[in-house]
Amino acid sequence: MLKSAERKISIILTLLAIGYLILSYQLPSYPFVPVDSDLMPKLLGFLLIVLSIILFFGPNTDEQENKTNHVSRHELVILLLLTALIILYISLLEVIGFVIVTALFIFSCSWILGYKNFKVNVIVSILFPVVIFYIFNYLLQINLPSGILPF
Repeated sequence: MLKSAERKISIILTLLAIGYLILSYQLPSYPFVPVDSDLMPKLLGFLLIVLSIILFFGPNTDEQENKTNHVSRHELVILLLLTALIILYISLLEVIGFVIVTALFIFSCSWILGYKNFKVNVIVSILFPVVIFYIFNYLLQINLPSGILPF
């Protein structure tokens, strides 16, 4: 019954979703808001349970079970490098600021993943965080960390 990796992972994800839902039902409710803050966590918890059930009962052939997935050394290096970049991004976000760290993150990730058009990469990696920073800080009035920048 639990011979395939997909079924084992689905059991783990279901247990994780149940724990997540238990914690999301403990969030306080606010009386004067139309959509409460616990709506999204509850929806995500139930979605994870549904997707776990689909994964558990999904098609499972003997060919899939016998097939071994080999990851090349190059792909493993890229995966580890991207993981390190994500950790570095999270660590430096408050210190340096959203705009600079996000621009460097987008540029380096797209460069590592193979996009070599330098001009377009620079333009997108600078414009995207600036536009997002403006939308959040000035239109939505949600403060993103400005870090070392004076605005």
